[in-house]
Amino acid sequence: MTGKSPVDGLIAPRSVAIIGASDNPTRIGGRPIAAMLKAGFAGRILPVNPKKEMVQGLPCFPDVDSLPLAPDVALIAVPAKLVPESIEALGRKGCKAATLFSAGFAETGAEGEAAQRDLVARAHRYGMRLLGPNTLGVYNTNINFFGTFSSSLDSGFPLPGNIGIASQSGAFGAHLGALARDLGLGCSVLITTGNEADITVADAICWMAESDTIDVICSYMEAINDASRLLAALDIARDAGKPVLLLKSGRSEIGARAAASHTASLTGDAVVADAVLSDHGAIILRDPESMMDIAYAASRMVLPARHSLGVVTVSGGAGIVASDEAERIGLPMPPMPEAAQARLLDLLPYASAVNPLDCTAQALNEPALLEQFTRAGLEDGGYGAVLCFLTYVAGSREISEVILNALAPLRAQYPDRILAICALGDPQVLRRYDDAGILVFNDPCRAVRALDAVLRHGAARTQVGPAKPPLVRPVNLPTTPPDEAGAKAILAEAGIAAAPEQAVQTAEEAVAAAARFGYPVVMKILSPDILHKSDIGAVKLNICDADGVRDAHAAILEAAAHVPGARISGVLVAKQLSGGIECLMGINRDPTFGPMAVFGIGGIFVELLNDVALRACPFGSEEAREMILSIRHASVLQGARGAEPADIDALAKMLSNLSVFAAGAGDRLVSVDLNPVLAMPEGQGAFALDAVIELDVEQEQAVDN
Repeated sequence: MTGKSPVDGLIAPRSVAIIGASDNPTRIGGRPIAAMLKAGFAGRILPVNPKKEMVQGLPCFPDVDSLPLAPDVALIAVPAKLVPESIEALGRKGCKAATLFSAGFAETGAEGEAAQRDLVARAHRYGMRLLGPNTLGVYNTNINFFGTFSSSLDSGFPLPGNIGIASQSGAFGAHLGALARDLGLGCSVLITTGNEADITVADAICWMAESDTIDVICSYMEAINDASRLLAALDIARDAGKPVLLLKSGRSEIGARAAASHTASLTGDAVVADAVLSDHGAIILRDPESMMDIAYAASRMVLPARHSLGVVTVSGGAGIVASDEAERIGLPMPPMPEAAQARLLDLLPYASAVNPLDCTAQALNEPALLEQFTRAGLEDGGYGAVLCFLTYVAGSREISEVILNALAPLRAQYPDRILAICALGDPQVLRRYDDAGILVFNDPCRAVRALDAVLRHGAARTQVGPAKPPLVRPVNLPTTPPDEAGAKAILAEAGIAAAPEQAVQTAEEAVAAAARFGYPVVMKILSPDILHKSDIGAVKLNICDADGVRDAHAAILEAAAHVPGARISGVLVAKQLSGGIECLMGINRDPTFGPMAVFGIGGIFVELLNDVALRACPFGSEEAREMILSIRHASVLQGARGAEPADIDALAKMLSNLSVFAAGAGDRLVSVDLNPVLAMPEGQGAFALDAVIELDVEQEQAVDN
């Protein structure tokens, strides 16, 4: 271990005290002792119990003061009311880390939360770190340390290996560890953080990222208690080339402000967390099965730079199934070069040589075909991974030797690529492929999904690191939410352009403004209290003459008069632009990650399409461009079906400027809606046609008071 992390003593101790030690190996205070004795922990085990002289064959000490040394870690398994004095005694002794099995703290309500804060304050006075309370603890098979009371150990110890698990939930984390063991995966470290009074999942991820023995990090989270620390931990893991497979529960519904803001309706908590954590390298998952599949594939630490898949199959149907799944999840399956296709067809005229490469069942009669088709995928196709569908044939004792002789040399010759098979059969036979470095899956779709995750991670490692964030300056916001004209004026100072427009009070002022801009014009009500103007008939389009302006002015004011209590500050007259593509831009302040920018194809169908990209603020124009082109309908902006491309550079600059504005605006900025933003043809700019800025008025009042 590197020993850089402050939680190193919790995970790799040389001595461990058990406060509340039990002679009964089935009790909470007895299970860790029994497990370490059985596994052969080489460190010193120090039971503490005033009622015992011996515990499970070990000398037992009446209290912490009687211990012969300050333990690296203490496991506290006493009732909640006795925990404070245990921490005080351990602190005086010089112990620097404690795992609190004890429950009855923040999970019980406000009183328990206060008691939990007191525990942390006591520990920190002595420079002690706390894991828990209400935690299942830790294990580390590399040193046979089992600082946990998990009953999952009753059915067998975890297998040594380079996979680690960091989990807020003790029972679910132990379940993942047991699942890995039962699948034959080497998961050597489990850290469960419980209430996270002090040490969080972020600390656990950081420790694993800096560990010499962990290469793949699996994590389960329910809440993000320290966002900045978590993102820093993910960055450390990414810099170390270690994939973090993250399963986060508590995926909430759309936020409460959905009715007032397009942006809010598209940025629910789970969507935001996915976007931010993915930007920092996490692989976001939905289920334990996917986690285990990807952990298995990644544990070999073959991380190709090419995000592409070749499929070699003895079954045309299986090739189609794999191809369909690859297309669904966005894993490229480029065709083989034409020369390579011709060469393979010379070998087997009725084969399919494009990709998937169907060498048919004839490969079972001529094993050389399997080697030649697979080699072609690796060499000529240049795929990051090649998946061979061999079904039950590969699991046959009689034929497996022939298949291994064909594939094992390729595994050695292309160490930077993944070679996998989809097979069924005798586990002992299939293990031989695994031992040769060839991944084994029993389901082609699961194989494709696991390979995609590893290939994406490998490709991301070859990219240039995160860009330097743009300069952010403080933004002075008004004391009350502005109307549309005021919002556009504020945003104009941030470099966000709008169409030529003017706020007017009378119909004749509106006529003069329209004449100055040139027809046609658009007119709409100005009110900070009316957000969806078109819903009440307070927006008029395609106004082409002075009489039309006068009629529209009267109609707009009449429509607005039917909104009780709405403050009316005038009517907005604007040049009506045409010929562009409507987009959405916005900001929504997330309580965990701060201001989040959103981009998507705009207009009235934005929620129905639900095709948006999210990113934490601030970011530069290049990142904004990547964000814009990441949406599913990006081709609309790039000139689909012969249409003229939109001005993506102008969109990217506007989106970046909006992100910088949001970062400088502070906590009082709740949201910004720019919908629509009109992206004009290439070289002609982008313009915000509507703007809404929502402010936290209560926070302003609190500051004033």
